[in-house]
Amino acid sequence: MKNASALFLMVGLSTATSAATAAETTWVKVASQYQFFTLTSSQLVRFGTDTRWVQKTLSGKIYCGVGTFGSDPAYGVDKECQVASTPGATSSAFTPACNTFYASNFTLASGKTNDPIPVISKPVKGITVTEPTYKTCLVRLTNHSADGTSGFARNDYSRRQAFNSDSSKYLVSALDGYWHVYSTSNYGRLKTLSGPAGDAEPQWHPTNPDLMYYLPTNGVGMKIHELTVSTNTSRVVADLSARVKAIWPTANAAWTKSEGSPSKDGRYWCFMVDDQNWNSLGVITWDKATDTIVGKMNTNGDRPDHVSMSPSGNYCVVSGDGPRGTVAYSRDFSTSKLLLSKSEHSDIGIDANGNDIYVSVDYQSNGGDVFMININTGLRTSLFPTYVSGSATALHVSAKNFNKPGWALISTYANYGGNGKEWLHKKVFAVQLKSNPKIYNLAFHRAVENGYFTEPVASVNRDFNKIIFNSNWNVNTAEDIDAYMVEIPNSALVE
Repeated sequence: MKNASALFLMVGLSTATSAATAAETTWVKVASQYQFFTLTSSQLVRFGTDTRWVQKTLSGKIYCGVGTFGSDPAYGVDKECQVASTPGATSSAFTPACNTFYASNFTLASGKTNDPIPVISKPVKGITVTEPTYKTCLVRLTNHSADGTSGFARNDYSRRQAFNSDSSKYLVSALDGYWHVYSTSNYGRLKTLSGPAGDAEPQWHPTNPDLMYYLPTNGVGMKIHELTVSTNTSRVVADLSARVKAIWPTANAAWTKSEGSPSKDGRYWCFMVDDQNWNSLGVITWDKATDTIVGKMNTNGDRPDHVSMSPSGNYCVVSGDGPRGTVAYSRDFSTSKLLLSKSEHSDIGIDANGNDIYVSVDYQSNGGDVFMININTGLRTSLFPTYVSGSATALHVSAKNFNKPGWALISTYANYGGNGKEWLHKKVFAVQLKSNPKIYNLAFHRAVENGYFTEPVASVNRDFNKIIFNSNWNVNTAEDIDAYMVEIPNSALVE
């Protein structure tokens, strides 16, 4: 329907203009002409094409057309609507499949409810699907066979942020080791990245949606690269090799072993250092702002499973199954706090008060508890047990929702024992980071376990309004895997 200008809601209208916005503003497509889209808060929107635009500040359900903006900036030419995205800002815009999905009074399903898993045909990419039980908006993000990726197109890991700083793009990996970037505006594959290969540990820039960092494969060479996605060009921002070899002459690789991340602001990084035979030498912390190594520790051969900086940048968390266990060290390694005697699936997030929080599962506890530890105080809080009625389950944690602190995302898989499926099995859900937490059920992932790549490894964006997960969608296959997304309103997680 083309003449639908009366159906949208607008607040704070500005004078329509073709003037360019500030140079630091980028624009993200949210709809093609004649489509509707929804903004949950007032944002600057422009309508047009190439260099011809009119713009207004809008919110609510919006019709992308001349009636909304009051004039036609490019008569006779196909146009689109774009939302202003200043580096460091976040985007509250829904993607096209979920634009008009939610009613204003929508609430998430909460509680430890053992719900049946409805059978749904494998979704077509980009088409709106309702998760029948929880009434959330579900959309398939990739179709690896049609998109031109090799073997699969999947989210790499729960601890890695798949979405960039404003959620205008998402990152997936393919079986052949290449990395691909897609657009959330139309779910299209934008490009194969030039530079990152295999375990290159790509990390989106914390504020610039067009930048990411990556390492040489497995950290060999001990360099950090910066990639501009729009031009697909890279530069070396740091070469640590000479400095690390001055500490450990046989050093060959510096990496997190694929599970670590820098601090929330991208300043502090923690790397484990291996020799060419992958024997552990030590751990370092690096300050990107000053390009200096600010801390180092000998591991004495006790090789970590992985290392990661905490969001604040105050701690390097070294995780392992050896005698050391999982320990949070101060940035200079002068102090330490034991978090867990083993290395389990985990992530490091922020609670509602801004504290660094380690979230993991303790299978050695009586209840197999998922728990949190305030790294600042050492206080441990149980969130929920995983041993329910004699059953057990594997799970992953994602907690890099830095713009929506106080929550973590859990995705469970490979349950066994007991009398069958329990409330937490085979699903993706949000858990509040506090004692007696609220739990919100988001979706069933419908992944059939058939090796590592079929694990859902759900990951949340910085705003906790977009969640990506993997699935072979009820088919017992090891490689026919694609990425899916649950999208929820910004206000859905109620404390």
